[in-house]
Amino acid sequence: MDLLINVFVALHIIGIASLLGGFLTQMKAMGPGTARFTPAMLHGALTMLVTGVALVGLNQADDQTVNNVKIGIKLALLVVILALVYVKRDEE
Repeated sequence: MDLLINVFVALHIIGIASLLGGFLTQMKAMGPGTARFTPAMLHGALTMLVTGVALVGLNQADDQTVNNVKIGIKLALLVVILALVYVKRDEE
């Protein structure tokens, strides 16, 4: 079970790296106002959502304690980010 949890943690970190990398590539375009939400940002947010839910389920199945308030706040923030990226992905 620990190996599976570690795999999902690695995938979760790859998701945040993709989201952050997509943001950092658009930093230069923010000045002229031509920045866009890249597909990497959308895929990173979706990866984080899926692996985060899987991590919570795996940790609860392994009888580890999960702070539901913290997970709820993280989930709400990620859903807001995902909604923004999904809705605004074609606009400058």
